[in-house]
Amino acid sequence: MATLLQNTRANFDFDIMETFQAGIDLHGFEVKSIKQKQGSLKGSYITVDESGAFLVNAHIPPYQAGNTPESYDPYRARKLLLTKKELAKLIGKEKEKGLTIVPVKCYTTRNLVKVDIAVARGKKKHDKRETLKKKTAKRDIDRALKSKY
Repeated sequence: MATLLQNTRANFDFDIMETFQAGIDLHGFEVKSIKQKQGSLKGSYITVDESGAFLVNAHIPPYQAGNTPESYDPYRARKLLLTKKELAKLIGKEKEKGLTIVPVKCYTTRNLVKVDIAVARGKKKHDKRETLKKKTAKRDIDRALKSKY
């Protein structure tokens, strides 16, 4: 399972409560582009309705710009492949106040491109500061232990 794209801001901006694995409906040249680790999940989110779940605002550039159709939009909404049970659960979670659904990472499994999506709650500013303090303290402790041994 090779991680191709990662949303690093997701762990910083949100408290992740639950994760799901979803397939993603892509064009062939988008698959090649993702496997080359081109693209970004920054600022993207998931919308859920009765017709399905969609990855919105994810930037996936074409593999070869000259060989792609002129009507191609790198920010188009891409359908996520989920079971009916998972979809119903996500619809219920999205309706709860304060919860959002964000993509965390994109990876391959047996030549299939998958996306980890998370039900998350936004962090407040003081929570983000606390996270940074803990991260800095852990880094300092690791450096001190590394230099001793």
